Amino acid sequence: MSRSNGMRLAKAIAFSALIVGAGLGVAAAQSQAIVFTSWGGTTQDAQKKDWAEPFTKKTGIAVKQDGPTDYGKLKAMVESGNVDWDVVDVEADFAAAAAKDGLLEPIDFGVVNRGDLDPRFVTDHAVGSFYYSFVLGFNPASLGEKAPRNWADVFDTKAFPGKRTFYKWSAPGVLEIALLADGVPADKLYPLDLDRAFKKLDTIKSDIVWWGTGAQSQQLLASGEAPIGQFWNGRLFALEQSGEKVGVSWEQNLTAADMLVVPKGAKNREAAMQFLAEATSPEGQASFATDSGYAPVNVKSAALMPKDVAANLPDQHTSSQINLDMAYWAAHRDEIGKRWYAWQAK
Repeated sequence: MSRSNGMRLAKAIAFSALIVGAGLGVAAAQSQAIVFTSWGGTTQDAQKKDWAEPFTKKTGIAVKQDGPTDYGKLKAMVESGNVDWDVVDVEADFAAAAAKDGLLEPIDFGVVNRGDLDPRFVTDHAVGSFYYSFVLGFNPASLGEKAPRNWADVFDTKAFPGKRTFYKWSAPGVLEIALLADGVPADKLYPLDLDRAFKKLDTIKSDIVWWGTGAQSQQLLASGEAPIGQFWNGRLFALEQSGEKVGVSWEQNLTAADMLVVPKGAKNREAAMQFLAEATSPEGQASFATDSGYAPVNVKSAALMPKDVAANLPDQHTSSQINLDMAYWAAHRDEIGKRWYAWQAK
């Protein structure tokens, strides 16, 4: 064999090895999968479309969907050392408490770009999923010409008869709404006066229909079963997009963010961090906000969104906006929860 032929053969072998190696790498990525857990309904549909599918296209790593989020299940997984979830969408007060209890992996900010994220919605153990508001929503067809304007109207069963709907779980929102309806100024909400809040809720307890998921809240409103109440703004946006006639009042809208976390001991930690980078990217947040009606946590996303959509996000309704105190809730979550569920069971 001549020297030139030998060199050509060596290059061909090396090239073949490179192709095979690349193929094995792709196959390995494609065989890997992470599990993303969220709250279901239109929100998780948008998370799948805007985060999971682009992530899989870029990395070859499949994203299996699970849900709804269950805090007891997450804690049990971590404590047993058998963690099936890799990335979980949780409420901000739970994220704070779970980090304190050692249930979460620290975020790898060598992978996730912390500098692009709104500092209100990022910690060492969690990054924002989306920024939302609890707003007053109502069904115009059920209420007639009168439109409720504030939380006090939700408690006025004479002016606005019918069932009311509120979030059923012990979490920031309902107790604050009760206090605001009872005349407590926004800057005097915390620490929460629990006796006063529960006394106010007692006045309409028999008229309350509880919702546990965003999808359930949409069904209650659209059907007219509960024509007035507390809703995530993105769920009302989704109803409007589907053609339903929905009334919304942004007065005293209550703001917070869902957070994305990686449970301690997650089997696919590195891939989970890559997923977080995609989910919180300018493009990922912009497309999700456009589809969901929730505000982006990436400060560069608004410039990538249609102007008419950006104009109707929570950060455009700040005149009477109230920030829910997640630090307070993280510190008092358990004691409030015990009283909340005991009151509901009465």
